[in-house]
Amino acid sequence: MTADDALGHVERTDAGWLLRFERRLGHRPEKVWRALTESQHLRHWLPVDIVGERRAGAALELPFWPEVVERFGIENPTLPGEIRTWEPPRVFEWRWDTDVIRFEVAADGEGTLLTLTTWAAPEPHATAVAAGYHACLANLASVLDTGTAPPLLDADTAALEERYRAVVPA
Repeated sequence: MTADDALGHVERTDAGWLLRFERRLGHRPEKVWRALTESQHLRHWLPVDIVGERRAGAALELPFWPEVVERFGIENPTLPGEIRTWEPPRVFEWRWDTDVIRFEVAADGEGTLLTLTTWAAPEPHATAVAAGYHACLANLASVLDTGTAPPLLDADTAALEERYRAVVPA
């Protein structure tokens, strides 16, 4: 099993689903930070862009990339958000509509330990959400390693959902 195969932790809480993923990346924290926060990198691994000033409390617009809108027929292609914590290059926490996503970046030897935690709104499809973030992180690692990644829309999330189905609490 490679680092990309490591399943995230999924837990049901009163407020919804808590998902936590840890990835050891062979790149310095500053490079990882840029991949987490700059549009030219986001396009390869996240289904939305992050548009707005980078500071705590700043309002964000989160437009889905055009290919995502087309593929899924998204009626509202731009969601609201807000930066909750902005501490470059260590912590970036933001609200994506009703979900909260937190990235923690820590030096780890010659590389970085990236922890992604999300508190997803209550919804019945935790396996799909976990599989989606898992695929996103695999693409992020590819972007960091090679400068590119296969289209996120081509990710085999069905296989990932099956793996998560075995570990997600009922």
